[in-house]
Amino acid sequence: MFKKPPLQKLDAPSEIEGFRQAVLNAQLPEKAEKIAFKELARLAKMSPASPEYTIAANYLDYLVSLPWNSLTADNLDIQRATAVLDEAHFGLKQVKDRILEHLAVRILKLSRKYHILVVDDEKMTRMNLEHVFTKDGYRVTTAATGAEAIAILDRRPVDVVVTDLKMEQVDGMSVLTHAKAKDPGIAVIIITGYATIPAAIEAMQKGSHHFLAKPFKLDEIRATTARALARKREQLESRGPILCFTGPPGTGKTSLGQAIARCLERNFIRMSMAGMKDEAEIRGHRRSYMGALPGRIIQEIRRAGTRNPVFMLDEIDKIGQEFKGDPAAALLEVLDPEQNAAFVDHYLDAPFDLSKVMFIATANTTDSIPGPLLDRLELIRLAGYTDSEKEEIARRHIIPREVRESGLSEQMPEFTPEAIRSLIKNYTREAGLRSLQRAVAAICRKKARERLIHANAAGPIRITADTVGSLLGPARPHPDLSTGRDQVGITTGLAWTEAGGEIMFIEATKMRGRNRLILTGSLGNVMKESAQAALSYIRSQTRRLGIPEDFFESHDIHIHVPAGATPKDGPSAGLTIAVALISLILDRPARREMALTGELTLSGRILPIGGVKEKLMAAHRSGVTTVVLPAQNRPDLAQLPEEILKGLDILFVQELWDITDRVLVTP
Repeated sequence: MFKKPPLQKLDAPSEIEGFRQAVLNAQLPEKAEKIAFKELARLAKMSPASPEYTIAANYLDYLVSLPWNSLTADNLDIQRATAVLDEAHFGLKQVKDRILEHLAVRILKLSRKYHILVVDDEKMTRMNLEHVFTKDGYRVTTAATGAEAIAILDRRPVDVVVTDLKMEQVDGMSVLTHAKAKDPGIAVIIITGYATIPAAIEAMQKGSHHFLAKPFKLDEIRATTARALARKREQLESRGPILCFTGPPGTGKTSLGQAIARCLERNFIRMSMAGMKDEAEIRGHRRSYMGALPGRIIQEIRRAGTRNPVFMLDEIDKIGQEFKGDPAAALLEVLDPEQNAAFVDHYLDAPFDLSKVMFIATANTTDSIPGPLLDRLELIRLAGYTDSEKEEIARRHIIPREVRESGLSEQMPEFTPEAIRSLIKNYTREAGLRSLQRAVAAICRKKARERLIHANAAGPIRITADTVGSLLGPARPHPDLSTGRDQVGITTGLAWTEAGGEIMFIEATKMRGRNRLILTGSLGNVMKESAQAALSYIRSQTRRLGIPEDFFESHDIHIHVPAGATPKDGPSAGLTIAVALISLILDRPARREMALTGELTLSGRILPIGGVKEKLMAAHRSGVTTVVLPAQNRPDLAQLPEEILKGLDILFVQELWDITDRVLVTP
């Protein structure tokens, strides 16, 4: 153990003694306590007027104010947690299941009965220990010989072994050696009436937890066993999971973190990572100058006052990087369960245990998150809400909240189901809920103003679909299939974006030229390569398509994706582009209500894609009747709700030619 050095006596030692008492009261870990007393010794030698004195005093004040030992007791009532999550969020079954699974694991681990093996050749000693340990709530097995104890250890796991030392044939040392070879984490307590110093030293060298002499006191052996199991309990304690909620804006990622904190009754911390460019915001500044501070992680832990809060790292995909360092790299230690038990902030320069913190990250997309950091996160995707879920959320949560915010609580407006559906389909077509919330808020504000202008007006306020149109104006146009006809060279595709799934039209045209491929529409590198691969494959199939050999030598091909101001990229447009080219070359219109997604190889195979749920939801919203998916994406449909699949005909393909005649209209 570290021996606390004596402090020099000063003429005015009150502040130094105050710091010393604060360090003792804080019950710091051994390493932190050693640093604190070393700093106190330096402080005692300084003049209170020197700048270094102020820096050292501020450091000590910060060190002792951290919650080194303060833990919030988790509320592990799984029924209550289910009710809290259902009250806060409608739908999101996968996310709720993952949270409840974490609670279930913690409940089972903390409620587990520990198994104690009592080994002694005296029957009375075995009976007494069995009675005491059983009364304390442990599961107890007894053995009369060392050989019997070894056989039990080979058959079943044991947490603590309490064994006599002197026994015939197989003694306690042999039981100790076998137990440690079987499980190095097992605690072995040796009791004997022939206690000698050499025997105690040998037992400790072989890994014995404690060595007690007979006759022993029951309270002493109970306390020793409790200490051994406390260490075991610390090892069995489930580490906080590092979840990452990914999905479009407005799907409730941040509020989910708050709901988790309410379920566990832990303190909640939210730290925005958007635009963070300085590594020191994570690791802190070194104490080499005035104004140095710890990193935001330690600052927020201190502000929360406990060592196990729910810590939300919001917008983790928008971390910046510049010459001051890479904050994403600094997060690797924070979010690694194998490292964060001894996280060292540059300012503290002492290890702080973050293993009890439940970290939750949020992101719109994982593309910009570095691979090593992404590997430490457990991704849970929030694809967005279906129309029926939005209706229910609007009725339960959004409308009551906006009515209160607008001051209409005494004259509760009644939103008809038709009005809510009109808002969802005609004004707020999105994956999340923010536009819907803004539209409801706008209606409530306008009705509040009308009620003030027409003070004599009485009666209930009823919001219908016609009322929505008169208050919010004409419905906003959205890209869908309600207008237009089947055309040559135009196919309907499905895309995944940060804002959710969308339909996307691919247009292709030909003109006299010299075998050029023109790509427009703000396409990314991956999508450009998909277009080039699709054209190359079709050129290799000229005989099958009945195309003249010199067709490409005398024509230019132009591929365009409308909404050119919006950047587009991704590895799932190859199939859609290839069908658009075949439609153009064969002069056969492509079915507008049939949407395609998948990546095409140079051999004509269709590779699997991601974002199936988001894309199918976009198809459902836009009036698509048939969706073409890669055959390897068939298992993804098993996890989708029936509402998304309702009204959609799903076709699975392995090669391009499996679907060509289905998509193209026969002339």
